[in-house]
Amino acid sequence: MSNIRNFCIIAHIDHGKSTLADRLLQKTGTISEREMQEQMLDSMDLERERGITIKSHAIKLDYKRPNGELYNLNLIDTPGHVDFAYEVSRALKACEGAILVVDATQGIEAQTISNLYQAVEQDLEIIPVLNKIDLPSSDPENVGQQIIDLIGCEREDILTVSGKTGEGVPELLEAIVERIPGPKQNVDAPLKALIFDSVFNTYRGSVAYVRVMEGSIKKGELFKFMANKEEYNAEDVGFLRMDYQPTKELKAGEVGYIIGSVKSLSHVRVGDTITTVKNPADAPIPGYQEAKPMVFSGIFPTNSEDFEDLRTALEKLQLNDASLSYEPETSKALGFGFRAGFLGLLHMEIVQERLDREFNIDIITTVPNVQYEVKLETGEVIEVDNPSQMPGAGDIDAIYEPYIKASMITPADYIGPIMKLCQERRGVYVNQHFMQNNRVEITYELPMAEVVFDFYDKLKSGTRGYASLDYEFIEYRKGDLVRLDILLNAEQVDALSSITHRDKAYYQGRKVCAKLKELIPRQQFEVAVQAAIGSRIIARDSVRALRKDVTAKCYGGDISRKRKLLEKQKEGKKRMKQVGSVEIPQEAFLAVLSMDDEDRK
Repeated sequence: MSNIRNFCIIAHIDHGKSTLADRLLQKTGTISEREMQEQMLDSMDLERERGITIKSHAIKLDYKRPNGELYNLNLIDTPGHVDFAYEVSRALKACEGAILVVDATQGIEAQTISNLYQAVEQDLEIIPVLNKIDLPSSDPENVGQQIIDLIGCEREDILTVSGKTGEGVPELLEAIVERIPGPKQNVDAPLKALIFDSVFNTYRGSVAYVRVMEGSIKKGELFKFMANKEEYNAEDVGFLRMDYQPTKELKAGEVGYIIGSVKSLSHVRVGDTITTVKNPADAPIPGYQEAKPMVFSGIFPTNSEDFEDLRTALEKLQLNDASLSYEPETSKALGFGFRAGFLGLLHMEIVQERLDREFNIDIITTVPNVQYEVKLETGEVIEVDNPSQMPGAGDIDAIYEPYIKASMITPADYIGPIMKLCQERRGVYVNQHFMQNNRVEITYELPMAEVVFDFYDKLKSGTRGYASLDYEFIEYRKGDLVRLDILLNAEQVDALSSITHRDKAYYQGRKVCAKLKELIPRQQFEVAVQAAIGSRIIARDSVRALRKDVTAKCYGGDISRKRKLLEKQKEGKKRMKQVGSVEIPQEAFLAVLSMDDEDRK
């Protein structure tokens, strides 16, 4: 048992975490040269293409030291993006040590610092590693100083490796064995196993990936989940290799899987504790929380006949991703669809792309929204994530919106553009901290609604791709927010409603009206396109009527004949306007929903 080491790798996106993991698999002989491919632990094509880890993985490595001693190394991989911060915190809880991977060409990024602080809070042993030292542009001297300033280690503690060539990997394996402590062993206590990940298998149900903290679990034993009290029989337990390796028993300190014919992934929640039914633990492992969606968007099929296919696709996606939530919704303009909740913008983008790739469904997604808390005049507080659910202005006492604390790390040359961007998005300045190598960390408190649309894109383009962003939710704050409605012919178009700050409502309303005026085809009658807050119209444009020259046949004679015909036509158009309905073409919706934020100002 003293020869077990549980560790994870902390790194920002694109700092070479998956490539380094490949080299560790190779050097320990876990994978033969014939089976080897790039980003071995990234199973989705989407992960390989984008170079990001979306779903974390775990694998057991057998490492034989030069003196012949055999060690079991459990690598618990973690996602690198801010959207999956909760999964990262649970993976860290399952480890005793962490490898901090920093790109020697780019330096420390915001997400690295965020995950590092979590690791330090959980008292993990940190092994700092400089990656990509084989590149000509690498700067190990300066980047090494950044790491020393951040965690206060000695220069000789920092290892230099190249995930691509394998240079320095044998020294890293030795450092894992020497520096990371073995797990605490208490095999006689009641079972406490932390679920740090789960996957759905079509034939065997939900598979829980666990780190056994105390006690042990044998094959065939009855176990239960402490959060929802559901009980199951442990049909199979074992270790995580590239595939499953069954064993008779999992003991304290070990990492493995438990299969119990769990039909629903919602029962196997990340962060929950498993214990035995016969000898249950008194209390679960602390830190468990439900995955709470932060961003909401409507998903509608482009073709209304695909509605059932879309439902099936979302059900299948939810089997592999418990943090995706959805419910049916109807829109007058877009028909039947679903209101889906996501952990963040990257999560939303991935779900959309998977719907398109894996299920071949064309979808329209509405503008992403956040969840607001609305206090009514009666004192009741309701949660609103869809603008069409917002009560009338007369019933509302106050609206509270979610705020986040955003940390941005950038070269000092780009402080101006970042501050300008944050001020435009109603940001509250907190502080700035100058780091080594002419880099600065800027902290702002921002409304979540201002960040979800395209803040990240603007941040990257304003700093030529050098800035990195990390954020965490802080609290709900009172805001001067209004619901902006778009009316066509005095009829509200629910899919184009949005919740916005009062100061920005006029500009946004003007821009949407102008855009719709261009895109709505002309009718036989004039169509009024209006933006309204409650009953007050704040912007208007008109789509002019198609004009038919009814007086063409009157060639001469008294002017009163022409006037009579024109009056008759006017009456007809008036009647038509009362009964006529305006169809908004698909491209008009897409243009308004994907409108650039610069256009919105």
